[in-house]
Amino acid sequence: MESSPSIPKQTVPGLTGPDQSFRDHLATVDARGRRNWIFAQKPKGKWYTLRSYISWGFFILFFTLPFIYVDGRPLFLFNVPAARFILFGKVFWPQDFFIFGLTMVTFVIFVILFTAAFGRLFCGWVCPQTIFMEMLFRKVEYLIEGDAAQQKLLKKAPWTGGKIFKKSAKHLAFFLLAFIIANTFLSYVIGIRDLWKIITEPVSQHVVGLLSLLVFSAVFYAVYAFFREQACTVVCPYGRLQSVLLDRNSMIVAYDYKRGEPRGKYKKNAAIESGDCIDCFQCVKVCPTGIDIRNGLQMECVGCTACIDACNHMMEKTGRPLNLIRYTSENGISNKEPLRYTLRMKLYTGLLCVLVVILSALLLSRKDLDATIMRAPGMLYQERGTDSVSNLYNIKVANKTTRNLPLHLRLEDNSGRIEIIGGQAIPLKKEDEGAGTFFVVLPLSSISERKTLLHIGLYEGNKKIDEIRTNFLGPVRDQGHDKN
Repeated sequence: MESSPSIPKQTVPGLTGPDQSFRDHLATVDARGRRNWIFAQKPKGKWYTLRSYISWGFFILFFTLPFIYVDGRPLFLFNVPAARFILFGKVFWPQDFFIFGLTMVTFVIFVILFTAAFGRLFCGWVCPQTIFMEMLFRKVEYLIEGDAAQQKLLKKAPWTGGKIFKKSAKHLAFFLLAFIIANTFLSYVIGIRDLWKIITEPVSQHVVGLLSLLVFSAVFYAVYAFFREQACTVVCPYGRLQSVLLDRNSMIVAYDYKRGEPRGKYKKNAAIESGDCIDCFQCVKVCPTGIDIRNGLQMECVGCTACIDACNHMMEKTGRPLNLIRYTSENGISNKEPLRYTLRMKLYTGLLCVLVVILSALLLSRKDLDATIMRAPGMLYQERGTDSVSNLYNIKVANKTTRNLPLHLRLEDNSGRIEIIGGQAIPLKKEDEGAGTFFVVLPLSSISERKTLLHIGLYEGNKKIDEIRTNFLGPVRDQGHDKN
C-alpha cells in the first residue's frame, strides 16, 4: 500500500504505515474478551433521511407482499418443508431445482460485481438486518430510552421504578415487533392463509405452527435486543469477503486523510494550521458497529453513511468544506481518480448478462406439466392375440397450474393405441402430483426392431400440452418369415 509521510502512522493504518493493531480485535470486544456495548448516537442528515425513506419502502413491501395473490397463488412463497416455491405467482417444484441452482450462481456473480463496483452499499441501504436494527428497533429505543448519552446514564443508574418501566417498555416493544416480523416471515413460508388459520383456529390443531411462531419470535427478539451489530461483524460472512472482492477502485465510505490530516482541535477565529479533521469523534459516536472510519476501510463497516452525516454537520458548524468523509474509492483519495468501470467489472458484467439470458430462457420455456414415463420394471412385452403386443408403463405428472385437469395420452406417430388403466384420462389436481398406469398396444406390422421409439402426446382435451419420448420393447421378428 502507498504511504504518505505527512500523515501520522497511527492515523490511517493500511494506507500510511505498519500500525494495524486495530485490525487484531473487534471494536465491540475489549482486551479481556468482554462485550463493549455500542451506544450509537442518533444520526441526522440528508443521507440518514434518504435511508429512512428507503426503509419505509422496504417495510411496505415486506409487510404487504404476503397478501398479494396471483391466480389464487401468493406472489412469493418459500415453503422449504414441502419443497414448493412460488416466484411471481409461478410454482417451482423439486424438478425445477436446476433453475434455482442457476439462479443462485447468477446471484453470486451479481454480488461479486456489485461489491467490486459499489462496496457494501447493499449492507447499509437494503440489508434487512441493517434496516430492522437501525430504522425500526433503534428508533424505538431512542423513543423510550433517549439518545446515546441518556441510554448510558440509564444503564449505570440504580434500579428505580422509572428504570424498570423504561426497560420493560423497551423489551416489550421489541418482542412485539419481533413477533410481528416472525409472523410475516412465516407467511412467506406457509402462506398468509395458513398463517391466519394458526392464529384463529384452536391451538390444539396447530401446535407445530404455534411453536414455530414462538421460536421465530424469540430468535428475532434475541438478535435485535441483544446480538445486534454482532450479526454483521461475527455471523455475516459478507464483510470478510470484502478483502477479495474490493479493489482500490471500488466505491466505499472513506475518510479523506489527505485533506483531514494532521488533525487539530477547532478554535474559533484562529488560523487553521492543521487538516480539516477537528478530532471531534462524532463519526465514531454515531457508528453502529463502533469503529473509527479514519483508520481506513474495515471489515466491520457496513457503509451506513452515519459518519458522513455526522462529519458534514461538524464541517458546517466550523465553516469547512463538506464531505471529509464521503463515498469515494481509495484511488479517489490518494490519486484524485474518479470511479472507473474496470476490466474486471466489465468481465463480471458480461458473465452476468449471459447467465441472466440463460435463466430468462429457462423461465420462459418452463412448462405447466412435468411428466416422467417409465416402463414397468421386470416386464418385457405382452402378446395381444396373434397380431399385437403391448408394453406396460407408469407415468408421474406434476401439475403446476391452478386448475384441475384430466390428462389424456395419445400416440403421435405410431398406428397403435393407449389404454389407461382405470379410465379414459389421468386426473390431476391443481398444484399437485398425479400418477397413472397405461398400456401401449402396437400391431406387429409396425414393429421392425427390438426397440421402437414412441412419441406420446399429453393433452388437455384437444389441446396438446407436452410430448414425451419413450421406448417400446417388442419381439425380434424373423426376416425370412416376413418374406413369405
